[in-house]
Amino acid sequence: MDLSTPPPPVVRGEPVEVADGVHVIPDRRVELVPNIGIVVGEQAVLVVDTGLGPRNGAYVLEHARRLAAGRRLYLTLTHFHPEHGYGAQPFEGAATIVYNRAQRDELRRKGAAYLDMFRGLRPAVAAELDGAEPVAPDLVFDGEAELDLGGRTALLRQVGPAHTAGDQVVLVDGRVLFGGDLLETRIFPITPYFPPHDTDVDPRRWIDVLDGLAALAPEVVVPGHGEVAGAGLITDVRDYLTYVRTEADRLRAAGVPAEEAAAAIDGSARARWPAWERPEWITPAAHAFYAGAAG
Repeated sequence: MDLSTPPPPVVRGEPVEVADGVHVIPDRRVELVPNIGIVVGEQAVLVVDTGLGPRNGAYVLEHARRLAAGRRLYLTLTHFHPEHGYGAQPFEGAATIVYNRAQRDELRRKGAAYLDMFRGLRPAVAAELDGAEPVAPDLVFDGEAELDLGGRTALLRQVGPAHTAGDQVVLVDGRVLFGGDLLETRIFPITPYFPPHDTDVDPRRWIDVLDGLAALAPEVVVPGHGEVAGAGLITDVRDYLTYVRTEADRLRAAGVPAEEAAAAIDGSARARWPAWERPEWITPAAHAFYAGAAG
């Protein structure tokens, strides 16, 4: 067995209740598996993210239906990336699918290209994406939308551009925050800076978004990947991004070329956060900040 090969990106396990009526199917720290939310109210149930591809989506839908026990189903996504939303097909006709407008538009612009890119990552990913297609929403909103689930309220708020152009958070009863890939636990934030193909990531604004999320003072924070945590997770991610911004600005002002600056930041960030996974995302973050640096 090749221990360097990641496990297949398959959603597994039972939903775990992390707050009253708020359940999470944990990602188990498996690459390309997100944390998935199922929020249960007296009249309706909201699913947050689906996993990668139709098979994962069907697994999530099965658990959502069990918890819903006949209640109405909604589905929303934290952003358009395939591991978060390309399991939506089984939900068509079974749930009301809700996206913010920027997310819907980003899916239209990039959905097919990201599907091709992810299929090329490795055979296990391609297998999960067999037959997958981007799914259009039933409802589109601008800014924010509030879902009354019956005794429980879910606020859907568009906060991008940051990690993507259409980032969305979900705040349940003002206490539980689903942050998508704006937040990861002990994982270097995923910074999809792929010039010239995709440069929509805005890490400077990302920091501002995190300031706003910290001000909400959520009791429970569900990141896109990694363990469920408290509000301190927001500070952890903000501190990292602020460090990369400061270093990128300093090195650019000193005339250090972008590649050398990124290499220096990569080395220093690995040393400062030695327990964090996915250090390959440090260099894209450094380049994204460097490209946007003043002066």
